Order: sequence, then structure tokens, then C-alpha cells
Amino acid sequence: MIGGRVPRTGTEPVTARSAVRLRLLLSGIFLPLFAASCVLFGVWAAHSRAVDSPGRAVLVALAVVCGVLALAAALDLLVVMRRLRRERRPSR
Repeated sequence: MIGGRVPRTGTEPVTARSAVRLRLLLSGIFLPLFAASCVLFGVWAAHSRAVDSPGRAVLVALAVVCGVLALAAALDLLVVMRRLRRERRPSR
């Protein structure tokens, strides 16, 4: 490790940095938002009738999309937290 960071392995610029704290903020905001939307659309789909608009299939599709986005936000949150923990660890 060089200065708490992993050494460069490719042709990226020396000053290239990831916006880790911004990713942490965005994942922290959108994870509960997408999770709540997934639940909302799922409950709405469960209580909708065949003649309702939007249809049950559309609501289920929206619930699935929100669930996938919530999963992506959760995974990104885990990656960012792991990366921040690794950078804060004292180098030996």
C-alpha cells in the first residue's frame, strides 16, 4: 500500500480518485428509498384488481426494478464501507 491506497496497476492517471464519500451518501439515500418503493409497489400490486390502472403486471415490474436497484445500492454501500475501512487501517 502506498499512503493508505492500493498501488496503481494500470494506465490510470496518478491523480485519479473515486468519489467514495459521494457514493456513500448516494447509496445511503437511495437504499431506503428504493426499498420502500419496492414494498409500496408490491403491496399496491397485491391489492389491485384486474380492472385497475396501472395493471398488476406493471406494478410487479416496478417492484422488481426497485428491488434490484435497492440491492445494487446495498452492494455499493458495502463496497464503499469496506474500502473506507481498508483505507483507514494503519499501514504496516
